[in-house]
Amino acid sequence: MPLRNRVTPLGELVADRARGLVYGNRGCLHDDAGRIRRLYATRRWISCRLEFRGWKRKRLLQPGRFTELFFLDEATAFAAGHRPCALCRREDYVRFGELWRELHPDDRGADAIDATLHEERLDSSRQRRLHEAQGSSLPSGTFVLEDGAPWLVVGATRRRWTPAGYDETRRLSAARTSVLTPVSLVEILRAGWNGVVPLLHPSAG
Repeated sequence: MPLRNRVTPLGELVADRARGLVYGNRGCLHDDAGRIRRLYATRRWISCRLEFRGWKRKRLLQPGRFTELFFLDEATAFAAGHRPCALCRREDYVRFGELWRELHPDDRGADAIDATLHEERLDSSRQRRLHEAQGSSLPSGTFVLEDGAPWLVVGATRRRWTPAGYDETRRLSAARTSVLTPVSLVEILRAGWNGVVPLLHPSAG
């Protein structure tokens, strides 16, 4: 049975056999039996390489350890509100920080970045926070929400997300639409983000 540690663009945790191309965590979310008990345990939501220095756990969701999470690609991780890890993705983290300071001059260091991202991804009742924008103004890699489903913006098209990849393509509307990707991360994408983990899954075309 697949573990419930696959992250959707909505930030939800689902059980699916597909692992995706990006790894990450947001603290220990499971109990000693491996059952997910909370959405997050810290404001530090990070995305990582699948492999780093040969580190590997023999078993996932070990008692008292952080919950290993998997994302289809970095666009999915951004939509869920995760940013690059400062350890396994050091160069990406430094570049991300440079772009971030252009948007938020007063945010210095990981704690400030994570606090701002936390406000952008969740409201005071811990519900997912959305914002609106013109569809035609959104950069590739942004996720929008239409009819309750997440769709990836790729140029002038939108592609429906599934745990295994993108499976349907439609024209991107120029009208205002609900955006999943947090505001600041949309601007990071607009700057032409290109890190060491794949921004888009191959099924995005």
